[in-house]
Formats: sequence, structure tokens, C-alpha cells
Amino acid sequence: MSDPSSRFPADTLPGAADAGAADALSGTADADLWAGLEGQPRAAGILATAAARPVHAYLFHGPRGTGKRAAALVFAAALIGVDSRSRRLALAGRHPDVSVHEPEGRTLRVVEADEISFEASRSPMESQVKVIICDRFHTAEPEAVASLLKTIEEPPPTAVIVLLSEEVPPAHTTVASRCVIVEFDPVSDHDMRGILEREGVASEVLDDIVVAAAGDVSRARLLATDDGLGTRRQAWTTVPSRLDGTGATVSVLVDELRAMIDEAQSPLVARQQAEFDELARIEADMGPQTRQRQDMDARHRREQRLLRTDELRFGLAILADCYRRSMADGHPGPPPVAAINRIRDTHAALVRNPNEALLLQALFLFLPPTPRW
Repeated sequence: MSDPSSRFPADTLPGAADAGAADALSGTADADLWAGLEGQPRAAGILATAAARPVHAYLFHGPRGTGKRAAALVFAAALIGVDSRSRRLALAGRHPDVSVHEPEGRTLRVVEADEISFEASRSPMESQVKVIICDRFHTAEPEAVASLLKTIEEPPPTAVIVLLSEEVPPAHTTVASRCVIVEFDPVSDHDMRGILEREGVASEVLDDIVVAAAGDVSRARLLATDDGLGTRRQAWTTVPSRLDGTGATVSVLVDELRAMIDEAQSPLVARQQAEFDELARIEADMGPQTRQRQDMDARHRREQRLLRTDELRFGLAILADCYRRSMADGHPGPPPVAAINRIRDTHAALVRNPNEALLLQALFLFLPPTPRW
């Protein structure tokens, strides 16, 4: 493998300091670019330094919602953006030398990995470097991992590949070892509160949003436009006191909660519609953007599915807290302990994408009603 650190001299890199470049962004603009990665100062510092002399591949590692995708686009803008137009397009993921890939389904398949490799082999159109971003690398199937490994071990001379991963499974460690790993930590409650306060979120809803977001900034921003969060929190809180051991009550509770989750999708649907409207304006100027529309549609379906899972996790956390508080209030013993353990098992089962109604019904039929303690 060639020495990637020598492939792009710092003084010739797009995005490097170049006082003679027309329309080049100033140092202040550069600082603003990285300052946009709120809650991740360590990662921002590493990437700002790396942009001056990039290597062939990076792996951004951290939980969902910690800003990995946004950071990848900022990194791309720093690498290829010689003027405000190119940086603006890169930040939006629409620059011809920025290629963003994500699985259409639940896993990254070999055909999608081959597409990434092919895109990396193509020469840049406007810049000296092409940035290839692969989202959800942790879902890659073994064959897809092998395909990407070939590209990363023998990188094209003008490509920088950025993998975004929530975890590094054992089968992915060989690829990870060929990359510079940049860690993204869950955003702390303190930082989350500061971000929301600066964005004008009312103080009376901050606590609910911070708890529900669980370190996920994108979810926090979505919840800030959700007037029903407090109502949903209260509904989950009252579940133990409403249980009476009958299937009829369980059925009513499950229907109510699932209807609330349906309503919780409204802010997300509104945001997605705004994205489609923006794409329609682009298509009016530039013609059909078939691949971008397909990618957006797949991403929107995945976002809606993840929102439902996030809402269930939020509700299960509230239930567990109810039983913990009951123990602290003088109701120790097997029932609440068993309830908390069952809630944890239900939480763990969410990764298998189970049937929502059946999952909640099985849980509620097991949970002891609080008046019996």
C-alpha cells in the first residue's frame, strides 16, 4: 500500500490555506465550519488538523445521532471546497466530488460496496480529491467488507474514503485497522442542553427532550418541534397504575401508545416533505435526480422506522424508572425487580425489529400493576 500521507501536499489541497484562491473562505469561515459540529470538540479538532494532510481512509465511530454524517460532510467541504459555492454544495452532499452511500435495506450488500469502490476509482470532476462517504458501515455483510477492504488497501490516488459506523463488529476489524479512527461520543446532557438553549428551545421542555434524546442531537432537534412529547411521557408513566391483569386493558394501552407513536412522526414527516420540496426545486433547474430521489426515499423510510424504535426505547426507559422509583418508595421485592428485568429484555429485543403490538402486549401482560404492591 502506498503512503497515503504523501499523496496530497498541504499546499495544493483544495480547502488548504491558499491566500491567492479566488473566493476562498477566510480563516474565520474555516473555524465556523468546524464549530458547527456541536458536542464533538475532540472529533472536530482531529478532523480540522487532518484536512490539511488527509490519508486514504477514515472510520468515524460512535452511536447514532452523534453527528458522524454531518462531520463527514464538513470534512468533505474542508477537503474540496476552494470557494463558498463548492463548500455549500459539499455540506449539502450535492457536490460532484462528494459521493454519499448508504444501504437501501438493513445491511450493506456487496453490490453496494462494489458501487462505492467504482465511485472511488473515478477521477474528481472539479477538485483534486474525491470524498466517498459510506454510512452505516457496521451493517456491511462479509462479502461487502471484503470488497471494501480491497479498495482501502489499494486506494485510488485521488480518493478519501470515510466510513461511518456505530460499532466495529469482529468481521470489520481488518478494514478498521486500515483507517484512521475518529471517535464520536454521545453528547452529554450538559452539552445537549446548551445546544438546545442556543437554538431557542423553551426551558420548560428541555428536561423531557434531553431525557428522550439520550445523547442524539438529531433526535433532540426533532423533539424540539414535537408538542406531544410531554403527553407521551405522561402516558407511559401511567401504564403501571392502569394495569389490572386483563388482556382487555393491555389491548387498550397498546393501541393508545401506538397511536401516540404514529402522531410522533408528524415533525419528521414535515421535515422529510421539506427535503422533497427542495429536491423538486433542484430537479426543476437541473432535470431529474433519479438516484438522489431513490436514496432520499429509502433514507426517509429508515428514519421513520428508527423513530418508532426510539419512541419505544423512550417509553421502556420511563417504565423501568417507574418501577425503580416504586422500589425506592418502599416496595422492594421480586415483582418490581422482575418487571425491570423483563423491560430490559424487551429493550434488547428491539434490535430484531419485532412486531410492536405483540412485543408490548407480552410485556404488559407480565408487568405487575402498581396498586398490588
